[in-house]
Amino acid sequence: MGKIEIELKKEGKISRLTNKTFKFDERLGEGFFSANYFIKSQKIVSVNAPNHTVLMQWFQRADDVMVCGLDESIALLHTFAKNPSELKIYALNDGDIIKANEPVLKVEGKYEDFGFLESVIDGILARRSSVATNVYRLKKVSGDTPVFSMADRQDDYYTQIGDGYATYVAGIDRVSTDAQGLWWGGKGMGTMPHALIQIAGGDLCKASDMYLKTFPNEKVTALVDYHNDVIRDSLILARHLKFKLNAVRVDTSKSLIDHYFDDKDTSNFDPHGVCKELIYALRKALDKEHFNYVKIVVSSSFDKDKIKEWVDEGVPVDMYGVGTYFVNNTTCGFTGDLVELDNKDEAKEGRKNIPSNRLKEVKYPIY
Repeated sequence: MGKIEIELKKEGKISRLTNKTFKFDERLGEGFFSANYFIKSQKIVSVNAPNHTVLMQWFQRADDVMVCGLDESIALLHTFAKNPSELKIYALNDGDIIKANEPVLKVEGKYEDFGFLESVIDGILARRSSVATNVYRLKKVSGDTPVFSMADRQDDYYTQIGDGYATYVAGIDRVSTDAQGLWWGGKGMGTMPHALIQIAGGDLCKASDMYLKTFPNEKVTALVDYHNDVIRDSLILARHLKFKLNAVRVDTSKSLIDHYFDDKDTSNFDPHGVCKELIYALRKALDKEHFNYVKIVVSSSFDKDKIKEWVDEGVPVDMYGVGTYFVNNTTCGFTGDLVELDNKDEAKEGRKNIPSNRLKEVKYPIY
């Protein structure tokens, strides 16, 4: 899907992502990924108390959350539930902003037909919504400055596809792997890692020349912290590449202090890692030699609060690279509860069917 389609989908103007989008592991239908007590309950109910109609709802406990994973959960139900055509499913849309305790998904049907999928849906909604919410909250403070998702390296590679979709739903289409763009048609972007510079014997100019020889129609975005001397190396590279240099990326470790500060007083700020003072000095040095066209990309330990501080202050950054912050999976957790039995209220203490005029029925099938 393209960005326009995502926006239209948020407005309910086109159909959801379909079962064919998601390459589900067939073992989901066998209960391999379901909590064992749900499998046992399915068998107990099937033998001893079949054919009761239940209503299950999913919600979470935080405000200002962007829900995601609903299309995936619905496709899961349509693929692996028993008698899926007999289920009634009501849901919000991926990308909707929700409040604490607001239901995002309700399923009505026979417990033995779909109850075993409860914990899998909990996990899908928790993961996708956590990533989408993290991106959404960061985008609110980053303003017009582009953000690049580098979250591929922060978790198991199997998470990339779903995380990339959640990232896109929340407004970021710059990702580092093709897997992150699979469900929405995106492609990974980037130029060189530190490894290429190392293979070039630490020679940043040589590494860039090899890059351009291999990809002659592209400009270079180069990492410039290899020697922990960002300003010196940026100028050397800019003089060498001139207009073939698109941007320099500063990725200094928080454990290091750039050599630019070797002879400077740093008593009134923390000079470790990618600090504001280093970026101000880098921009000034580039502009002084008329390399004002060279953009500055920063990465390494950037989160919502740090980006907000930098944007509010006007630090001269052209793009932020963010990784770990996006895939913090503790932002929100979802719970599925049975709240009705045979169309009558029946739930554990403290839980009830929460009314919602935002939920829309999702018709079966979606292919």
